Parts: sequence; structure tokens; C-alpha cells
Amino acid sequence: MGSTHQDLAIASIDIGATSIKVARVSPEGRLLDPVRRLETPYPCTPEGLLRVVTDEILRTQCSRAAVGFPGDMDSGRVLEPGNLSRAGGISTPIDPEIDAAWTGFDIEGELRERTGLDVRVVNDATLAAYGYHGGVGRELVVTLGTGFGISLFVDGEWMKIRDVGAAPFHGWGSYDEVGGEPARVANEILWRERILVAVIEFAREFRADSVHVGGGNARFFTEGDFSDYHLPVELNNNEGTLAGAARLFRSRFV
Repeated sequence: MGSTHQDLAIASIDIGATSIKVARVSPEGRLLDPVRRLETPYPCTPEGLLRVVTDEILRTQCSRAAVGFPGDMDSGRVLEPGNLSRAGGISTPIDPEIDAAWTGFDIEGELRERTGLDVRVVNDATLAAYGYHGGVGRELVVTLGTGFGISLFVDGEWMKIRDVGAAPFHGWGSYDEVGGEPARVANEILWRERILVAVIEFAREFRADSVHVGGGNARFFTEGDFSDYHLPVELNNNEGTLAGAARLFRSRFV
């Protein structure tokens, strides 16, 4: 008996600091139905988020799932939870107890155990990068949304680099604070200027041949904004994380 359409579909889940997006994608990375959006639960404890994500994975009736997590990850385990450790969302203080609960937490293992499925969890910027990259040369992928993230691919292969969201950015705050949605709302002109600085600096650091800019806030830029820097830049839509699920399962790195 051959595989059914449902057997081949992948549940793709993008966890953000403000919302969670869920969709089924084909093995080729095509969205199979409209994206479902939910609010990220706060306070966002591991148990609270696990309940939501487990329910959503099972709701899709897929046999496997790819999950993007908005923090630093290693082999499915949370190294640093980013904005999810904040008491009530992006603009609230970090809760030390929630931060400690997330640090070192094996979210991939827990989701596999609760769903009984093949679940793979990576940083959300990494999952988006799987959806955006073109497979040629050194490609830097920048994701702009509630926070700020980067990933690097070399000839189509993902390279492990640091998560920069919580790192300091020229004394202005962290990259998430300076490059995230609250900063854009507060002063869009300053936000745009600092995003350009960050993109060019990371492109130089990682010797990028090209840059992909994606995420919900990529819409506030045009490719012409980067023309003075003599670097090929491609703007992408906001569904890269969801479409990247298919490539994640084809990768030999996971």
C-alpha cells in the first residue's frame, strides 16, 4: 500500500514571541492549507507551551513535525529561551524562574514523547532560512519579526552559528530589542537604520555572497535600500519558516 497525501505532509510550527503559526506543508515545501495563528501563551513555561504545541501537532494528523523555537538551540535542547522567558511578552521583564526552567530543556524529546511522532526542533531563524536559501554560495539569512535572527548556509548546507537575539548590539540594547517589532513601532526611521547596520556587519563577518531578508517586518524594506552596499539582497515573504519544514527533513544535519 502506498503512502497517502496525509502520510507525506509535515506539520510546520513557527513559535514566535507574540504568536504561533501552524500549517501543513508538502514534502516539496508547498503550503497545503491556510496558516493557523494562535497567541503565544504567557507566562510561557515549558509545560504551558508544550500543551499548545502538542495539541497543534496532533490536530494536523501529520506523521512528522518541524518546529521553529525563538531561542538558541542545540540538538533539540534549549540553550537560551530568548523572549519566551519574559513574564508577559516581548516588552516585559525576564522571569528568572521561567528562564531557568527553559535553559537546558529538551523540547524536541518532550514533543516526540508526547506525540509519538518524528518531531524536529530548531531555532526559528534557522527553520526560516531553510525556506529562503537558494543553495548556492555563502548565504546569510536575516529574519525580522518580533525579534531579530540570522542563519548561514554554504552551498545549501546549514552552518551552526551563534544565536544573536540576546547579544548586545553597539550598546543600544540586544539585537532583539533594537531590531524587533517594539523598536520599529517606537521609531521606525531609527529601527531601519540600525537594521541596515546589522545586516551589513553580519554579511561582512560571515563573508556572505548574498543576503535573504525575511520575516513579517521584511515588508518595511525594498531591495533598493541595500543598493549602496554592493551586496545581492533578496526580500522574502513571511512563510519561510513554514515552508522550510520540508527542507529540514531532507537535511543530513538533523
